[in-house]
Amino acid sequence: MKHEIKRTYRYRLYPGEAQKAELARTFGCSRWVYNWALETKTKAYYQDEESLSFTDLSSRLTSKKKEEETEWLSEVSAVTLQQSLRNLNQAFTNFFEGRAEYPSFKSKKGDQTARYVGTSRRERETEAPSFEDAGTYKHPVVEGASVRAE
Repeated sequence: MKHEIKRTYRYRLYPGEAQKAELARTFGCSRWVYNWALETKTKAYYQDEESLSFTDLSSRLTSKKKEEETEWLSEVSAVTLQQSLRNLNQAFTNFFEGRAEYPSFKSKKGDQTARYVGTSRRERETEAPSFEDAGTYKHPVVEGASVRAE
């Protein structure tokens, strides 16, 4: 039996001003989508006695992005927004299997996270902010390593 060794590299990045703005926008949109989906899913269950799946929320998010008051969601990578829905879906799975409490709303004051998942990134190559000119702390950039902002 062959064992595969997986290796993770963790970097401390020092983004420039433009990169900070892009990350802040991405974090804000990801948090908004997570909170919107949690509210939508909770209301659907208690008011309409309907259970919304990831697919239902994903299609509603697509419609939401086309609305005038939320068109700003289209300014960031769709991958990070879909990942927010997947994170909520996993939070509900953990809740129903007794591993966690009921999912809670995300706050600006908490950890700011966004995931750029490489396997699902089929859109333009520049979806994730470029960190090539960002300084790193102690560790050189490893050739072929992917950056995961989380």
